[in-house]
Amino acid sequence: KTVQTEKTVQINGNGHDENHDNEDDNSGKPVQIVLSESDHDFRLNEKVLEEILTQNDIQDKKVVVISVAGAYRKGKSFLLDFFLRYLQRSDKVNDTWLGNDDEALTGFPWRGGSQRETTGILLWNKPFICQMPDGEEVVVLLMDTQGAFDKQSTIKDCAVIFALSTMISSVQIYNISQNIQEDHLQHLQIFTEYGRVALEDSHCKPFQVLQFLVRDWSYPYEYPYGEKGGADLLNERLEISPEQHEELRQLRQHIHSCYEQINCFLMPHPGFVVSTNPNFNGRLSDIQPEFRDSVKSLAHSILAPENLVIKKISGCKLTCKDLLHYFKAYMEIYQGDDLPDPKSMFQATAEASNITAYGKSKEYYSKEMEKARTLLPIIYICGPNSPFMKLEILKCKHEDIKTEAIKQFKIVRKMGGDMYSQKYLEKLTKEIDEAFERYEAENESKNVLNIFRTPITLAVMMVIFYLLSGILDFAALRMLSNLVDLCTTLDFLAICLWSYIRYTGQYTAIGGKIDDVANAIWEKALENIMTFLAQKSTEALTKNMQMKKNQ
Repeated sequence: KTVQTEKTVQINGNGHDENHDNEDDNSGKPVQIVLSESDHDFRLNEKVLEEILTQNDIQDKKVVVISVAGAYRKGKSFLLDFFLRYLQRSDKVNDTWLGNDDEALTGFPWRGGSQRETTGILLWNKPFICQMPDGEEVVVLLMDTQGAFDKQSTIKDCAVIFALSTMISSVQIYNISQNIQEDHLQHLQIFTEYGRVALEDSHCKPFQVLQFLVRDWSYPYEYPYGEKGGADLLNERLEISPEQHEELRQLRQHIHSCYEQINCFLMPHPGFVVSTNPNFNGRLSDIQPEFRDSVKSLAHSILAPENLVIKKISGCKLTCKDLLHYFKAYMEIYQGDDLPDPKSMFQATAEASNITAYGKSKEYYSKEMEKARTLLPIIYICGPNSPFMKLEILKCKHEDIKTEAIKQFKIVRKMGGDMYSQKYLEKLTKEIDEAFERYEAENESKNVLNIFRTPITLAVMMVIFYLLSGILDFAALRMLSNLVDLCTTLDFLAICLWSYIRYTGQYTAIGGKIDDVANAIWEKALENIMTFLAQKSTEALTKNMQMKKNQ
């Protein structure tokens, strides 16, 4: 039995709506429940969806959702109108539900031509109540979706629509043209993975039934029209064998892991009148008999009471009211920023080639900075086995290796051109500079003078205080001499305390203060003096060695 009220929409050959409000044709109309916005976002029409799913006679009944998705201008809406006709009419035993030969096809909007018709997601606003073989009444919903890969839709638009359709439906019809090709499977992988990531449920297969519907099948001598030929073709296309490339095996394993059941149906071409006549309005007399027979068989295989698939999530059957809550939750996921944007195959390939070149160049820089080959055995520049190196030499090595790393990145052949490469080049340059800062800090930590700067500074100051105390004592400046002796004692205590802190690791804040004071004394007073003395000592040593050599 069916529920049929309100009004239906007739689409004439030019795609214009003709609403009929007469008593014999009040079966509902398509309404847009997901709206496509100008900024490539989608918005749920909650009010309309609630009006459909919260009707008193259906809200607590189990729900069956049949959805059609695929590329644009491939006859999805046209097919759904035959499903509507099947559900609206009672005489299904004798297959007279297709109607009279001159009867126009009405329901979801469709038209001939090359421009897209459907946007967002449409739902037939008058649900159908059908009785299952066990006597339980269930609600059947028909859903139409925006076609993929038109000039106005981004990859994300296509992925969101397909993913939403798959997540909401109990039977997802994947409408494709002429054959099951590898690109169809690749797109299916992208779109279903976008839905599976949103569900975040890996305990069971996330989706129920996937129905490949191959339109305009031209090889019935290989695989006959209908379910049997479709099953054989599907087994051949989704077969997994050890001889396949790993990428092809993973693609097929992914598809099998996403759906509880996968079917296929092969449809013949409906006839050239359908595809070439701009005034075609769906009359059966203009459609090839083979196509009409296939429509009957397809509708029965999906919509007959014994074949209806109730919508389930995590094994639980949903009512119409449940479906409303899930629809809202799924829309919130895709309106947020938690999911990454899906990429076209070109974008993904271009990104992968740039990431590979970037990774190799960065690895080259790291390896070359940790060692450099010369005529002698390996000389380490940085790394755990390298000695301290003068900063000027380290910077020079860094610049040479950085230049070579960037050169290697540029000469690698990459997809996408400069537009894609530039951001990875900037990232490479930035990370090389950051890596050099780490190498520089590591190199400084190996400077013995830096490690022992604090005790050396304090020891030198203690010697200076001792000498100054003696001079002041000799000059009979006893009070000043005592003050300097106090400074010497404090200096000695500071050395002892610093040594204790370094040994035990306690009171590190106090140790830091001692280091700060010692560094300030070194930089302000002792550094120049020590540099001057070292320079004079070197000159004197060199002069002395030269004199001995001359003798």
